[in-house]
Amino acid sequence: MTPDADAARQAVDAVYRADSRRVLATLIRLLGDFERAEEALHDAVTAALQQWPVEGVPANPRAWLVSTGRFRAIDAIRRRARQQASLGALADELERQAAAPPDDGVDDPAVDDDRLRLIFTCCHPALPPEARLALTLREVCGLTTEEIARAFLTSPSTVAQRIVRAKAKIRDARIPYQVPAASDLPGRLDTVLHVVYLIFNEGYSATAGDTLTRADLSAEAIRLGRLLVALQPEPESQGLLALMLLHEARRDARTDGAGDLVLLEDQDRGRWHRPAIAEGVALVEQALGSRRVGPYALQAAIAAVHAEAPSSAATDWRQIIGLYDVLLRVEPSPVFALNRAVAVAMADGAAAGLALVDALLAQGALATYHFAHAARADLCRRLGRHDDARVSYQRALTLVKQEPERRFLERRLAALT
Repeated sequence: MTPDADAARQAVDAVYRADSRRVLATLIRLLGDFERAEEALHDAVTAALQQWPVEGVPANPRAWLVSTGRFRAIDAIRRRARQQASLGALADELERQAAAPPDDGVDDPAVDDDRLRLIFTCCHPALPPEARLALTLREVCGLTTEEIARAFLTSPSTVAQRIVRAKAKIRDARIPYQVPAASDLPGRLDTVLHVVYLIFNEGYSATAGDTLTRADLSAEAIRLGRLLVALQPEPESQGLLALMLLHEARRDARTDGAGDLVLLEDQDRGRWHRPAIAEGVALVEQALGSRRVGPYALQAAIAAVHAEAPSSAATDWRQIIGLYDVLLRVEPSPVFALNRAVAVAMADGAAAGLALVDALLAQGALATYHFAHAARADLCRRLGRHDDARVSYQRALTLVKQEPERRFLERRLAALT
């Protein structure tokens, strides 16, 4: 491969990583079909690999991919129209739209982002809640079925089935790819917030791989969060954006120079991003001031207590436990209960926290959640119960998929011996 060809290939790879899901979202809007848009994206990337080494990288690579994918799709429809006459009218309509003066492509002026609009579309109430989330995360955000399964604490095969059924429902029910009316937006907001939250979680703590985080996903989630606050300045929208900002503020301190995990209690708080913390805390205060407190605002309030503490020892753990108590009443969750147990261990001692963790593990919901076994191992270690700690570290190691976390657990396990 020549230097120019190699540079072009790298440019294609970079654009695909950064913008492929936005290109897909726009193609779905333009072509009106998931499968057709996915095929068009593939054709456009293939064309880029062939043409960019010869013609050079275009000034606007994302727009080039959209335009190329769109016209490749029209050509494909025309070829198929020879066997299916009804496709000819579709190709004519798509070609007419492509030849028209460019517009902003927005059905509702309040929404000016294809990706956010597509998320709202995928969250159509005709789809089951789990299918909405799985479809959006896979098709709009590019997460793998394994990554989505981790977020749902379920199996990849279950996630794949949900996605297939959701696509079939959209096709059979002819669900339109359009922005819901303003009156319908609040009814879909909860699901959309959940999707953005899961995108951020995958970026903040990647499911698998060689790095702890995926900055591209976190940044995209925060960007979408800002759009949601502008679109629907509800307390939960503000709470979610605050939660993401407060967590993102700690990104630089979460790993050391070798890329290894640094626990919250050991982080250099001087490396935390104070402007993001200030913005997040202000949003928390706005959300809590509304008196309509939901799970995102409560999680953000917990993150704010951590962010404003000068050290782990000086953290107001009692306040954190109280906030978790409220959160568990609003949204019961074994993961929230696990986090509360860790806070209890910090406030009342490792034995008190371990009793709660053991009770949660006995219920079974966290049996395949490696953080639960890692938390139990750490509490046993603190109590000098090294044999129990060893068993739990080994169990966590069988479940963890991420290399920095694996190395951390292996170091802790080795230290016991």
